[in-house]
Amino acid sequence: MTKRFISIVSAAFFLFTTHTASAIEIKDVTSDKGIKAWLVEDHTNPIITVNISFRGGSALDPVGKEGLANLISATLDEGAGDIKSQEFQQKLEDLAISLNFDSRLDSFSGSLRTLKKNQAIAFDLLRLALTKPRFDSEPVERIRSQIIANIRRQSENPRRIARRTLFSKLFPGHPYGRPSNGTEQSVQVIKLADLRFFVEQRFARDNLVVSVVGDITEAGLKQQLDQTFGALPKKASPWEVPEITPDDKEQTIVVDKAIPQSIITFAQPGVKRDHPDFFPAYVMNYVLGGGGFESRLYEEVREKRGLAYSAYSYLAPLDHAGIIIGGAGTANARTGETVKVLRDEWAKMNKSGLTQTELKDAKTYLTGSYPLRFSSSRRIAGMMTGIQLEKLGLSYIKKRNSYIEAVSLDDVNRVAAKLLDPAKITMVIVGQPKGVTSTP
Repeated sequence: MTKRFISIVSAAFFLFTTHTASAIEIKDVTSDKGIKAWLVEDHTNPIITVNISFRGGSALDPVGKEGLANLISATLDEGAGDIKSQEFQQKLEDLAISLNFDSRLDSFSGSLRTLKKNQAIAFDLLRLALTKPRFDSEPVERIRSQIIANIRRQSENPRRIARRTLFSKLFPGHPYGRPSNGTEQSVQVIKLADLRFFVEQRFARDNLVVSVVGDITEAGLKQQLDQTFGALPKKASPWEVPEITPDDKEQTIVVDKAIPQSIITFAQPGVKRDHPDFFPAYVMNYVLGGGGFESRLYEEVREKRGLAYSAYSYLAPLDHAGIIIGGAGTANARTGETVKVLRDEWAKMNKSGLTQTELKDAKTYLTGSYPLRFSSSRRIAGMMTGIQLEKLGLSYIKKRNSYIEAVSLDDVNRVAAKLLDPAKITMVIVGQPKGVTSTP
């Protein structure tokens, strides 16, 4: 199938979906107790989807107890209030309620999905999990063992090794450089008191973001917000994650592992989400390595030379640092050649930038594909939470494509010349690569 045919099919599909984002009406809801939420009412199905997030995630784990937030995310639904673990899980299963939690570097999130008829008990189980988690010894030790077993498996996973090594080199001595899921040793020493202390310190109304999609009215949500989150402390304990500029000295780290294929991952300083050059960088990266089959890295590495199944890059804007990450996987014997092509394309984009045709095609795809992100209530709720966390504003969904359209060729090429620099790349290769060695 040719690229032209793919583009034609994609464009035809977009014509039938571009109404989606513009049709979404987000209501900014504030309860009587001052708890805020964004709501998209949808009464076509008797389902309610909730996405919540607390600012502050695994980057706040104490030194030596990395993996604390991750352990909490896995045990919050293992009993709460007067309901023990097995009964809590049975209620979720019997009523087809989905309740999950997850920790990231800069946030701690939760999701709830329920039938309308089970709304009251579903929200109450969420309330109990956030305000009265039990953290009983048996379920905590069971989950702890599962996490440690997973850490052991990940310690042999080449991609996990590469990413963990990359972040440790980019952010030495910083919370971003520590393993967010922890180590066997750090997870083992986390105490029940640490779990309870984290919840008391972090779960509060002032750092809470709530997004709701589905069969619930504004008035009904206001009442539900107070019942569910009203018992949370008004303010979280103060915290600080220092700003950091990623290490920008050129370095290559080879991690010897007896596997037939070398896993390559690399990064250099990028831009944060609130940087004025974010959208030019976003468009630039689509052409460089974010556009899948259409990107330069894919074309040069896979299509022309057959060096790897895929080659990619993406922006990774964290709250306190920005990076641009790239990667590929290739046979050990061809690693040196693959690395050279990746670096050459990085340098070429830096020196010459995009063409007008590339810019036009990138804008067409990025604006046309945006409605596909609103294909389900889960995705809409997640999008709204992300927008709130980044403080982009209620009108962002409707304005987002105009920000893409406003990017000029001069903007993109200026950012490419300023941002991309092969001499600032930290590269990690896991395998037994030929033609590449670690720098001193």
